[in-house]
Amino acid sequence: MTDSRREGSLEAPTRHPLDWRSEQFYDDNALFGELERVYDICHGCRRCFNLCHAFPTLFDLIDESDTMEMDGVAKKDYWQVVDHCYLCDMCYMTKCPYVPPHEWNVDFPHLMLRAKAARFRKEGASTRDKILSATDRVGKLAGIPVVVNAVNAVNRSKTGRKLLKSVLGVHENAPVPEYHSRTARKRLSRLDGNTGASATATEATKGKVALFTTCYCNRNHPDVNEDIVAVFEHNGIAVTLASKEVCCGMPKLELGDLESVGKAKETNIPALVKLVDEGWDIVTPIPSCTLMFKQELPLMFPDDADVIKVRDAMFDPFEYLMLRHKEGLLKTDFKAPLGKVTYQVPCHLRVQNIGLKTRDALQLVPDTTVEAIERCSGHDGTYAVKQEFHDISKKIARPVVNRLKKADADHFTSDCPMAAEQIVQDVDDHEANNPMGLLRKAYGI
Repeated sequence: MTDSRREGSLEAPTRHPLDWRSEQFYDDNALFGELERVYDICHGCRRCFNLCHAFPTLFDLIDESDTMEMDGVAKKDYWQVVDHCYLCDMCYMTKCPYVPPHEWNVDFPHLMLRAKAARFRKEGASTRDKILSATDRVGKLAGIPVVVNAVNAVNRSKTGRKLLKSVLGVHENAPVPEYHSRTARKRLSRLDGNTGASATATEATKGKVALFTTCYCNRNHPDVNEDIVAVFEHNGIAVTLASKEVCCGMPKLELGDLESVGKAKETNIPALVKLVDEGWDIVTPIPSCTLMFKQELPLMFPDDADVIKVRDAMFDPFEYLMLRHKEGLLKTDFKAPLGKVTYQVPCHLRVQNIGLKTRDALQLVPDTTVEAIERCSGHDGTYAVKQEFHDISKKIARPVVNRLKKADADHFTSDCPMAAEQIVQDVDDHEANNPMGLLRKAYGI
């Protein structure tokens, strides 16, 4: 074993831009050559065996082959590994010692994304996957006042869930979201065009925030956006809404439909960069959407100055509040303790490398303790609802579920509403709270 293989790299990980517009990116021979190379490195290391199901799938394929090496695995079986990767980035950010600048240049998530993109270009996607990733289109239809009650009734009934299973391959036990015809953008319409004076600006924050409501928290969990606005306004931070907004593109990214990601960017970035130029910071209520603007779009469009400008103005909401607290600008006039809180930290928040800001903010509340669980929920937006992956997703979530059952907590929360719902489904005495709602409760507002 070479020294580089034994020691890995001690330097901070760096990320290369995604070369998704080159023909080499989609070339089968080049792709499978890189898959074999990286899979072989992973086989020799195996540090990521407990992160998701992609790595156990790879290691089982190798161990059950005739040679017990990569040369014994059929090329067609490489796709099994790809299918189980939901691009959480945890292997890249927390486990792999061979990421750039190491000479082996291993970027497992972006290799999986490359494979998904190559397959999408060649084969397209199933009807089920197109529908699940078309969040704006489905949300607009499901949110029509006459339609919304019927959609929610179907999603709640055993007969309806069996129909979804037979027609779309959506697992009958997977939690599915409720739709609201009175969306967050409708509830918060008073903020449209808000030019309110900012709170005290700091070197890190401008004290005025544009809220990108996201397709999920706009139509499925509008209360999360309402809680953000209430807490921010309580702290004197002016809030407005982005004038135009479509899905950030994460569901299409996970599908490998990179052209659709680009189309979403062409709508979102001009609206957001206008706000940045007017002096607004930006927050989103979902870690995956924040990560899309902070990382994935800049890696897809590294030469787009507007994308970079939006990246630099994008914040997780609790990151923003704790930056204000560092400058003595966060109110701590809490009225009610929260007691013991169990908090699942979503993967797409962990890989932002901002620390546990949600935990830190909640622990400012007197008589409140927060136990952070840094384990995956297994949800990933669409992975957990698919018939073929649901049971595996629940297995991935089991360590979080077991710790919650033992915690005797007053509240359970996660920054990702989908993750929270997946976890509490298996815990009888808990509901899924959003952490900004808990902070709002503590303020008594």
